[in-house]
Amino acid sequence: MIRKSIRNKLIVLLLAITIIPFGTSIVITYFYTKESLKDEFIEENVNLLYQGKLNIESYINDLKDLTLSFYNNPDFMSYLKGHGQDDRYITLDTIKDVMVTILYAESNIKRVTITFPKQENEMQNMVSVSKQSTLTFSSRLKHEDQLYFRKADANPFYMYIEPAHSQSDKDEKGDVITLHRSLKDAPLTRQLGYMSIDISPNKIVNMSEKLYSKDSEEFYIFTEEGDSIFSSNPQITSSSSHPEWFTYLLNTEENSGTLDWDDASFQGVMVFNKLPESSGGWILVKQIPYSSLFQSALSVAKINILFGIIGLTLVILATLLVSFKITSPIRILLKNIRQVEKGNMEVRFQSLGDDEIGMLGHRFKRMMSRINDLINREYKLKLENTTNQLKVLQSQLNPHFLNNALQSIGTVALKNNVPQIYSLVTHLSQIMRYGMNIEEDMVPLTRERDYIKAYLLLQKERFEDKLTFTIEFEEKMLETKIPKMLLQPIVENYFKHGFDSGGKVGEMTIKGTVESGNLVIRIRDNGTGVSEQRMKDIYQCIYDSENSHHDREANIGLKNVYRRLKLYYGERANLQLENQEFGGFVVTVQLPMDMDGDKREGHYY
Repeated sequence: MIRKSIRNKLIVLLLAITIIPFGTSIVITYFYTKESLKDEFIEENVNLLYQGKLNIESYINDLKDLTLSFYNNPDFMSYLKGHGQDDRYITLDTIKDVMVTILYAESNIKRVTITFPKQENEMQNMVSVSKQSTLTFSSRLKHEDQLYFRKADANPFYMYIEPAHSQSDKDEKGDVITLHRSLKDAPLTRQLGYMSIDISPNKIVNMSEKLYSKDSEEFYIFTEEGDSIFSSNPQITSSSSHPEWFTYLLNTEENSGTLDWDDASFQGVMVFNKLPESSGGWILVKQIPYSSLFQSALSVAKINILFGIIGLTLVILATLLVSFKITSPIRILLKNIRQVEKGNMEVRFQSLGDDEIGMLGHRFKRMMSRINDLINREYKLKLENTTNQLKVLQSQLNPHFLNNALQSIGTVALKNNVPQIYSLVTHLSQIMRYGMNIEEDMVPLTRERDYIKAYLLLQKERFEDKLTFTIEFEEKMLETKIPKMLLQPIVENYFKHGFDSGGKVGEMTIKGTVESGNLVIRIRDNGTGVSEQRMKDIYQCIYDSENSHHDREANIGLKNVYRRLKLYYGERANLQLENQEFGGFVVTVQLPMDMDGDKREGHYY
């Protein structure tokens, strides 16, 4: 039953090709989307952390540059080399200017301090300036500061960044990060002192907060020694026993990377990046839990499942609807086809709808109607063909009658001793015979030349001594075949647009030469020529499509010549128009000499 019923076949087929792909697609899409989103999300965070690293590194480098800005100040350098013993007013004023300049170079700088090495039998001198006090001298130095100075001396870049700590000034509140710089007497290595810059961590905190989502992610910055610079979860970094991942990142030799981690402290992916040692060597760590990482994939999977269920339901309903919708019109068509097979050419049934089946029924009715019309018109076509044959015979008789009449007129003219009339009638008869012979499309150039000559002789008889012409063709080109009536529109244009019957004597020169295997025919006149804008209009009309109406009537002759050249010779032929330097117009026709035109006969139009 299923094999014979289109309806059942459609139901089984559509359900099979829908349920299997949909189910497979949901499973594959989930796993693929999960991994794809994971990789994309990690890549975005790697780039984000790298950009954050560059920003923090740039900020620290700017602070480092401030500690070197005074090397170009001779007075300040002399003060450092004298270990702060010069207490002249001018010198102290210079020291204050330099330190205040550094203090206000960045809004987060809270204090600038210079500490001189302890000399024999002397206290260790310190000079500092802050935004709350002026230049201050002191001999007190904390033990921790001496430890940080030794770390700065041991560092290849003579620098050490002290982690966040409380400010020494009681009037100041909040923690600061201190940049300690060991000052050397370059290019010597003699110790001049130490510069310490207390910096508020606000800018580093602001940059750090842009690198993670507070609701679902964690972010840390800590030194190579494990001291915390920034922590989104202070319990991790303040604890005496750090988690295993913290210890792992402190000991790893890699400068950047990603790490899948799964233990009691954290389950997810960690992205880390290290600052160069010249910028403090801090380690930036971002933790992304799996729950946040795969949240998008789960959402996409749920959406796919929902749409899959909706899609399956719609497909089942559509399958039933389509099967009934398709089979009913098909049965009507089959019934009418059987009637046609029996010889009943009349097809009568209501519209089958606007869909493809309905269109098929409509086309079937039109086809049968056309077949009936063709059968009825068959005899009429035979009668019309007979009438057309008679018209062709009549069109052949009329030119023959006119030629005979012209010859009779010429004979009468000779009998009455009027040779001029005979000559004109002969030229006119030659033109008519040439133009009315519709059986030839390609003619030797010599026949085209004779036709043009007869046409110009008639025009000369009309204008008498106001017209002169010359026709010259090389002998070797006269038997080359060209499209019939190719030159006549060009010559006729001269009398339509360039010839001035009331002015000077009109001159026309037609010269044909062979150049590089091509026939080159130049038709020159001494007419009025054309303006530059008119030349553009002519070219536009010639090159425009056939449907263009731009000045069509005035340039139809040239357009026809151009189209025939391209039809017969393609890109090997060309038509060029130009004004002559001393007045007049010249048209150049170029076509190949080795083209066998007879092979193309019958293909024009």
